[in-house]
Amino acid sequence: MAPEQTDFLVIANRLPVDRLVAADGEVSWRTSPGGLVTALEPVMKLRGGAWIGWHGASDEELDDFEHDGLRLVPVPLSEQEVEDYYEGFSNGTLWPLYHDVVVTPEYHREWWDAYVTVNRRFAEKAASLAAPGAVVWVQDYQLQLVPQMLRELRPDLLIGFFLHIPFPPTELFQQLPWRRQILEGLLGADLVGFQMPGGAQNFARLVRQRVGHRTVKDTVFLPDGRKVIAKAYPISIDARGFEQLSRTPEVIARAQEIRDSLGNPRHVLIGIDRLDYTKGLPQRLRAFGELVSDGVIDVDDAVFVQVATPSRERVHQYRVLRDDINRLVGRINGDMGRIGQQPIQYLHTSYPREEMAAMYRAADVMVVTPLRDGMNLVAKEYIATRWDDRGALVLSEFAGAAGELKQAFQVNPHDINGMKQAMVDAMQASPVDLRKRMRALRKQVMENDIERWAKTFLDELAAVRDLGPSDGDD
Repeated sequence: MAPEQTDFLVIANRLPVDRLVAADGEVSWRTSPGGLVTALEPVMKLRGGAWIGWHGASDEELDDFEHDGLRLVPVPLSEQEVEDYYEGFSNGTLWPLYHDVVVTPEYHREWWDAYVTVNRRFAEKAASLAAPGAVVWVQDYQLQLVPQMLRELRPDLLIGFFLHIPFPPTELFQQLPWRRQILEGLLGADLVGFQMPGGAQNFARLVRQRVGHRTVKDTVFLPDGRKVIAKAYPISIDARGFEQLSRTPEVIARAQEIRDSLGNPRHVLIGIDRLDYTKGLPQRLRAFGELVSDGVIDVDDAVFVQVATPSRERVHQYRVLRDDINRLVGRINGDMGRIGQQPIQYLHTSYPREEMAAMYRAADVMVVTPLRDGMNLVAKEYIATRWDDRGALVLSEFAGAAGELKQAFQVNPHDINGMKQAMVDAMQASPVDLRKRMRALRKQVMENDIERWAKTFLDELAAVRDLGPSDGDD
């Protein structure tokens, strides 16, 4: 029997759920944490439709299923494909290349072959599920070939693509042996969305140089008369949901418990990140450690809580980073800590949203200092929980969010002295200055939430269809 077709499809590397296995062997699913899921779940519930993605286990085929009102369509991956397409090309090649080559990308032909194979499988699944003229929204760097493959299979579809990570400058992207194929893959979409205007501009420049198509501002003109729009759509969060969560008595009480357990210092600084080499964790911890060793702050006055959520632990660079961070934290605490009082509280684990909200509420200063980040939703989550207009945000100027969150204490994360000064400035700022900054930050985040992001993208995707092939051409 043919699968039921739908008018709206989201395609992402992962389904928005994690599998739970009870002691008696019974399997259930829970909604995943993470920016992409947080971003799209409200949109899916609003519009119905289906979500296509891998369910997280290799060498296993699952039927479609429903979870929490969402229709989920699993795409199978073999163990070898997980190794080559996901850990290899997606996270060993594209991720470092797109993040300013913070570590050196690796270029392996077998990784690329697996990437092509898996992208085709996703495209074929979508082609079989999409109703005539359906809207299909493809997500992120793991699936950059899907738009073109899907267009070849189903030219009737309206296809959007959104890249959640940075898009690199010409000089870096040109390293990629398969640069033209990636660009042509993205050009299968009607609308290609980026976090920042610079990403859209980099894409248009590369399309001119490497593919030879004419571009005018944010429009690419294809030889067959089709147009592709490339624009920035800075992603956001469910700001009201986060604020409401942070106002619950349970979260407020838990925030106080956290401060009590830390010894009620004058200043609690916090970082919450995936354990990733793009997040700038060693630089941040070193800066704080030097403030303590220099005598600028005392361990009784300030504590730094760093949550590093486990991530891609099978990829070599991530294991190296984990070991490096463990050694750095151990050295700082060993050199400067006292019994019952350590300058850095390091937590290598993941937490539910309620606990994250309590940590945000417990913190006087949030430190978000990636070396490069597409957006960084943690910064926005912290702001959403600061309904009393207290608190300070130290933010890397290389996070996408820096373009919107101008009242943060912005830093260059490569500048350790500058980072130390920003932390001190955030701790010593007057309550009046902090309230003024936080009110402006909150206005930006609360007015530009995830619902507005998705609506803007989908409205502009629909408008592309309304334009027709010749409107706006010269």
